[in-house]
Amino acid sequence: MTKSEELFQRAVKRIPGGVNSPVRAYGSVTEAPRFIQGAVGCKIFDVDGNEYIDYIDSWGPMILGHNNEQIKEAVIRASENGLSFGCATEKEVEMAEFICERIPHVEMIRMVNSGTEAVMSALRVARGYTGKSKIIKFAGCYHGHTDAMLVSAGSGVMTSGVPDSAGVPKGCTQDTMIAVYNDLNSVEQLLVESKDQVAAVIVEPVGANMGVVPPKEGFLQGLRDLCDKHGALLIFDEVITGFRLSFAGAAGYFGITPDLVTYGKIIGAGMPVGAYGGRKEIMEMVAPAGPVYQAGTLSGNPIAMAAGLVQLKILWDDQDIYKRLHQKGELLFDGIRNIFREKNVPYQVNSVSSLGCIFFAKEPVTDYASAKASDTKAFSDYFQYMLNHGVHMAPSQFEAMFLSDAHTETDIQETLQLLQQYFA
Repeated sequence: MTKSEELFQRAVKRIPGGVNSPVRAYGSVTEAPRFIQGAVGCKIFDVDGNEYIDYIDSWGPMILGHNNEQIKEAVIRASENGLSFGCATEKEVEMAEFICERIPHVEMIRMVNSGTEAVMSALRVARGYTGKSKIIKFAGCYHGHTDAMLVSAGSGVMTSGVPDSAGVPKGCTQDTMIAVYNDLNSVEQLLVESKDQVAAVIVEPVGANMGVVPPKEGFLQGLRDLCDKHGALLIFDEVITGFRLSFAGAAGYFGITPDLVTYGKIIGAGMPVGAYGGRKEIMEMVAPAGPVYQAGTLSGNPIAMAAGLVQLKILWDDQDIYKRLHQKGELLFDGIRNIFREKNVPYQVNSVSSLGCIFFAKEPVTDYASAKASDTKAFSDYFQYMLNHGVHMAPSQFEAMFLSDAHTETDIQETLQLLQQYFA
């Protein structure tokens, strides 16, 4: 028995399911989770001494690679002054200024502690600003685990949400409506039927929690136009895409301006932090400036701010990083496509720059329904082979692969060679 297996046996006795987040569970791929000891660059090391090429990147924020020396030094220096004060610090101001002065659609920003909290707060602000109560989200898009966002996909367009988790009262989701990703007609139908009751449309500009599902041409602009027409705010959930697709996130990458945007742990270089921001007149609704209440003792934590500010400065000063990430994405995902084509394997490879996903499916994956039609057993077999040969990926068909600036062409070619061998 490996040490990871021993730790998992201990964990299941004290931690529900043996993990502190379901995305870490390996149940769908019939393995015990690998317990990680450390990481550097694009490599991650488990407690049994195994080394892996890592394509999780802590679910995205390690865009520079693990254990970056400049970030680590900033954390050490900041921690010498204390870990938490529950008071305002200079680093919070520096972080807010740095982001707002460089991203045109973020005029004001509020720090929180996670992407989930950022979304919850942005939705509350949207309702407070518009005076409306309903929210439109998309089947397959994940916006954190607040009650109102844990809504079942159902079949097709629904006029009210059905809770997708035990413990969520129906009343918490009755104002959440579900549209079909990449289907503007489904959004317009809900906007018309709700008769000016929609406060906001929230979307992952690149779907990254049903696997990776890129927006069709015109989809995001269509959302912008529909929101303007019907008096709703457009919220980009950029917990995954923010500062990854470009410094201005998916909004900058696709050239679409949202009213509000949410960010996750990438602004803390992987530390527990999130943020929401947008137009000044909307953000001034937030307490203590306005009537929409939101608070948090750890918001703007000095250690997270120190780490995140270093990472954002590196990304801003060297924006060739985004060109390199795009090139690495092309090398990896086009390479996978070529292998699948040669081997005549039913496949779909969806990717946007440094984000990507393999679907074992015959038909294109453009929304939640087509993603769910993929062969999860085929994915499980492939995952186990790659993991046991030194490639660390998300243990679920419906998650993304992430590249970092630390991945080299050698790492990518090694990954492709393993995939070639798997289908040999």
